[in-house]
Amino acid sequence: MAFTKKPVTGMKDIMPAEMQIRDYVIGLITETYKGFGFTRIETPCVENIGNLSNKQGGENEKLIFKIMKRGEKLNLETAQREADLTDSGLRYDLTVPLSRFYANNGANLPKPFKALQIGPVWRADRPQKGRFRQFYQCDIDILGDPSNMAEIELILATTTLLGKVGFSGFTVRINDRRILKAMAQYSGFPAERFDEVFIILDKMDKIGLDGVASELQEAGFEAASVGQYLALFTELEQADNGVSYIREKLGDQIEGDAAANLKEIMDCVEQTTSSSFRLVFDPTLVRGMSYYTGTIFEIEMEGFPGSVAGGGRYDEMVGKFTGMQTCACGFSIGFERIVTILLDQNYQVPTAAGKVAYLVEKGMEPSRLCEVLKEAQEERAAGTQVLVSVMNKNKKFQKTQLTEEGYTEFKEFYKNPLK
Repeated sequence: MAFTKKPVTGMKDIMPAEMQIRDYVIGLITETYKGFGFTRIETPCVENIGNLSNKQGGENEKLIFKIMKRGEKLNLETAQREADLTDSGLRYDLTVPLSRFYANNGANLPKPFKALQIGPVWRADRPQKGRFRQFYQCDIDILGDPSNMAEIELILATTTLLGKVGFSGFTVRINDRRILKAMAQYSGFPAERFDEVFIILDKMDKIGLDGVASELQEAGFEAASVGQYLALFTELEQADNGVSYIREKLGDQIEGDAAANLKEIMDCVEQTTSSSFRLVFDPTLVRGMSYYTGTIFEIEMEGFPGSVAGGGRYDEMVGKFTGMQTCACGFSIGFERIVTILLDQNYQVPTAAGKVAYLVEKGMEPSRLCEVLKEAQEERAAGTQVLVSVMNKNKKFQKTQLTEEGYTEFKEFYKNPLK
C-alpha cells in the first residue's frame, strides 16, 4: 500500500512561519491569563464515551471521533450495537474534560479554582477556512464562584489578551440563557420545544428576522407565538437600553436576577477595562451547548465570519459527575481563528532581542567552526536568537527564506577568514 504525503482531511501540517505565530500567541495567552490568577492544567485527549455523549454538547456530540475497544474487549462477531464496539472518544472541547477533572480532583484544589487549559480537540466537522477537524482550544474557567465576578474577570482577561495580540474595535456580545427562556415563555412557545426555538433563532445572523419567522412557522409553531416573539426583538432593537427594557417587559418571567446580573457585569466591565472594544447586549445570542445555564458571551471581529471566542456559565455540568452542584463559568478563545486572522494580516512576531543568521561555508576546519559556534553562544547568552546554518549555493534565496522567518541580520563565515 502506497504512502500518502498529504495530511488527513481537515488536518494540516504547520509551517515554521505559522508555528512562530502560534508559539508567540500561546506565550501571550499563558502570560496574560496567569496575570489574572489562572493556573494551567492538562487533561487527557481521550475521554469515556459516556462523558462525551451526555446530551450536553449540542451538535458537537454528532462530531465525536469514537475509538474502538481494544484487545479482548473488542469482539466484532458478537457486536450488535455501537456501544459494543466503542468505549471512548477524542474530546471535542475542553469543558467536559475540565468538569470531570474538577469532580475527580476538586478536594485538592483551591476554591474558587481558576483553570487555564491549552490543547488540541477533535471534531468530525466539515473543514473550511479557520475550521479544522483537529484544532487547538484555549480555555479559562472559574469553578466554585457563583457571583458576577467570575463573568467580569473572564471578559476582562479575554479582552486584555486580544488587546495584547493587537486587536481593537471588536465586539463582545452578551446574553443570558434565562432571558432566552423568558422570551420564549412570554411568546407562548411550549417549554419542551424551547431548544428547537433557540436552534432556529441562532440562525438570525444568516437568515434574518423574516427567515427565522418562516422556519418557526414551518416547524409548526403557532402564528401568534411567532409574531409575539419576533415583535420582542423589534422592540429591543429600538430600545435605548435593551437590558432595562427586557427586565421591565418580562418582569417575574425572567428567572432569578438574570437581567440585574447582566447589567452589573456590563457596567463593571465598561468601567474597568483597559482594552478598546464594544460590549453589547444581544438577545439573539444562543450558544449551541446545552450545558449553559446563565450568562453567555461571544466575541466577533469585523471582516471575519463567526465568532473568535465564546463561553458562558454552566452551573450544572460538574454536578452530573459528583451529584453536588458546583458553579462554573468559562471563556474559550478560538485559537485557530485568531491565528488565521494574523496570517491574513501578514503578522510579524515582535522580536525585541533580534534574530541573527550565521551562514557557514561548507568544509570549514573544526577549529574555525568552534570559533564561530562560540561567537554564536556569546550572542545567545546576551539574549539574541541566533541560527547557525550551512551556507547554500543559492545564498540569495536562502536569505530570502530566512527573512520570511524574521531574521534581520546575516553574518557569513568562510573557510578562509580573509574571504
